[in-house]
Amino acid sequence: MSSAVAFVLKGYPRLSETFIAQEIRALEMRGLDIRIFSLRHPTDRKRHPITGEIQAPVGYLPEYLHDTPWRVVRAWRALRGKAGYPAAWRRWRADFRRDRTRNRIRRFGQALVLAHEMPADITHIHAHFLHTPASVARYAALIRGLDWSCSAHAKDIWTSEDWEKSEKLADCAWAVTCTRANRDHLAALAPEGRVHLTYHGLDLKRFPPPEAARPARDGSRPADPVRVLTVGRAVEKKGHEDLLAALARLPDILHWRFEHIGGGPLQARLAGEAARLGIAERCQFHGALAQEEVLAAYRRADFFALMSREAADGDRDGLPNVLMEAQSQGLAVLATEASAIPELIAPHENGLLVTPGDVTGAAAALARLIGEPGLRARLGAQGQRAVHEKFALDGCIESLAARFGVGDRAVA
Repeated sequence: MSSAVAFVLKGYPRLSETFIAQEIRALEMRGLDIRIFSLRHPTDRKRHPITGEIQAPVGYLPEYLHDTPWRVVRAWRALRGKAGYPAAWRRWRADFRRDRTRNRIRRFGQALVLAHEMPADITHIHAHFLHTPASVARYAALIRGLDWSCSAHAKDIWTSEDWEKSEKLADCAWAVTCTRANRDHLAALAPEGRVHLTYHGLDLKRFPPPEAARPARDGSRPADPVRVLTVGRAVEKKGHEDLLAALARLPDILHWRFEHIGGGPLQARLAGEAARLGIAERCQFHGALAQEEVLAAYRRADFFALMSREAADGDRDGLPNVLMEAQSQGLAVLATEASAIPELIAPHENGLLVTPGDVTGAAAALARLIGEPGLRARLGAQGQRAVHEKFALDGCIESLAARFGVGDRAVA
């Protein structure tokens, strides 16, 4: 019997998780047989084209146990006599004693359904995100007697308790994460050699360089303003309010337009903040867009800005993929020193960095980028070169493919 790998995802497909879709497709192209199990149904109205290329069948676990209780009960009846069930039950009870939440109950119910409904040819479970998906994968793997692994990213790392991260990392066969900062944090909680660095990388075939050169706008002409772009969900950690505040501090002699792309709970608040700051007529908020629309926005922009910061609940970015996307299009990038961003951007070499929350510094950097097209061109060219040399998907995916036993250098 051929073997397959179950991928447990938070939701599928999701516009904000293109990096997962490109990884799945790249692994499929290297011969990995993948079955997707999603904890949530999709909510985005649009989809990226890559999801249409993915061959993996998709199964949806009960998002809320009360929606389909019969699936949970049927799974429990079928599994309670299995050899692995007592260990999974003990593990869940130990977790529940420290996290008495409905979400923890839901995780075990979803794990029961996953363990029951997974085809017999699945020999390994891989979870994307170290919080809920990893819990579901862990319980299901115990029930079925399988190895499991995990990809850890950002919020799942920084908003999870250390005890839970440590115990999951002790139980899993291996884990990968997408930044050195993440790896160092997780490695301190894990057995030696358990956590590995694998950058997401960027599929450069989907982000070919633009054919046309950008105009050398300098912000001096009201009829031809400099175009500033940001892409990212409307959530606190993206620092969009800091960016709006910095834009509002720019001198009146500079002419610019700002575009924001991304869904999220703070969309209305951002539009209201732009109005409060008196810059609403210069700002456009698009909401979530499909990948081809985002690519078109990169190409009409003059530079890219993202003011990442740590949120009040500890959530923070890892290495935002949109920075690589922007640089692939030759855009100069203004970002912050938050988290792993300096792993991509070297200040004044291939971008500009400011301290998170430094609105004054961000305003000064914005003014430079608006008024100096030569600086934008130099930073953009260097950034594009760095992405091609260090963050191309074909190079980054090989280490992950090897862990799954496919690709050019399989790991035993």
